[in-house]
Amino acid sequence: MACSKSFQRSAVLLRNSTTFEGFMAKRASSWWGAVQMGPPDVILGVSEAYKKDSNPKKINLGVGAYRDDNGKPFVLPSVKKASQRLVEKNLDHEYSPIGGTAEFCKNSIKLALGEDSQHVAGGANATVQAISGTGALRIGGAFLASFFPGVKDIYLPTPSWGNHGPIFRHSGLNVKAYRYYEPSTCGFDFKGALEDLSKIPERSIVLLHACAHNPTGVDPKPEQWAEMSAVIKQRNLYPFFDMAYQGFASGDVNKDALAVRSFLKDGHQIALAQSFAKNMGLYGERAGAFSLICADKDEADRTMSQIKILIRPMYSNPPIHGARLVAEILSDASLRKEWLADVKLMADRIISVRSTLQNNLKKLGSARNWSHITDQIGMFCFTGMNQQQCERLTKEFSVYLTKDGRISMAGVTSKNVDYLAQAIHEVTK
Repeated sequence: MACSKSFQRSAVLLRNSTTFEGFMAKRASSWWGAVQMGPPDVILGVSEAYKKDSNPKKINLGVGAYRDDNGKPFVLPSVKKASQRLVEKNLDHEYSPIGGTAEFCKNSIKLALGEDSQHVAGGANATVQAISGTGALRIGGAFLASFFPGVKDIYLPTPSWGNHGPIFRHSGLNVKAYRYYEPSTCGFDFKGALEDLSKIPERSIVLLHACAHNPTGVDPKPEQWAEMSAVIKQRNLYPFFDMAYQGFASGDVNKDALAVRSFLKDGHQIALAQSFAKNMGLYGERAGAFSLICADKDEADRTMSQIKILIRPMYSNPPIHGARLVAEILSDASLRKEWLADVKLMADRIISVRSTLQNNLKKLGSARNWSHITDQIGMFCFTGMNQQQCERLTKEFSVYLTKDGRISMAGVTSKNVDYLAQAIHEVTK
């Protein structure tokens, strides 16, 4: 009996040993055995931790999508109407042209540059549909890496959207930086930005956030934009505008396009990335546009031909539904008017909770100056809180945010703003 048990144990050990050796051999022989686990996405990590929290007062301030005052996703009424119209039209699902539909492209660039833009009327723009703003940036990066006649360096503001660097590096550009945000004031480092821009080598590329700078919410004032334009023109730098929040920042599509339009008036040629994710709530539809504003129509036609050649091996053709929604809304006067009201509704809610949060902190007796909460604009706010304070917010109050102190104002509602102010006050005393 003892001999039998000993035999069984030996058999198990042998089997386990064989299994382990087989596993190791299999791993060593696999094509992907050496691939290491990548780090999790910071924002997704915040959302996952939030979901696991059982605190009924928990708040998710990491989300990068608009939420209504009940914390729910918001489908714009104008988008619902456009969707119904598309159903009634009984459209097919054939491939879109490589550059997207003409109606979408025409309306996108008119929204950006204005109805009376000479660059639209004269055909001096090469505009293609893109896979939202991310895709537009990627197309632009690929074109500049292939054809830009100057230095293949692109200078990003510090900080910038976390995906900007990877997109442009993946495109083949060298990514560098210029000063932008001043932590001590939670505002714009205008002096530092001008100094850095004036030292960038000529014929380099500069990325500019047209409005609602992501992630800080800090925008230059009109007169500061004018000075930046002058320096960029003097240094012979090439401006690449990322306009992901037109209308969503202030509630006014023309006001939010001021920087883009003023640079064109100053004689710049520009590259432009647009997104309809935020201002139409079309996050999952991936509707965006990339444009080059050129010297004339002939130049626009030639650059357009090369942009299409770059797009063809990337994804061949853009998706059609989101583009159809955008075109339906922007091409119909009554629907466009309703959409503009929807955009203002969203922007006004964000502006309102900014004001309430700031006022509540003041009422609680906070010794800090929280004016930057209302000075900043758009979806995000750089609060000025440090990592330790952010960690306390999460651990003690179930308020979830990134450790750099950035919060999404879309996650703040009339129902949780009092609790949030109290929590921020407690950790910043």
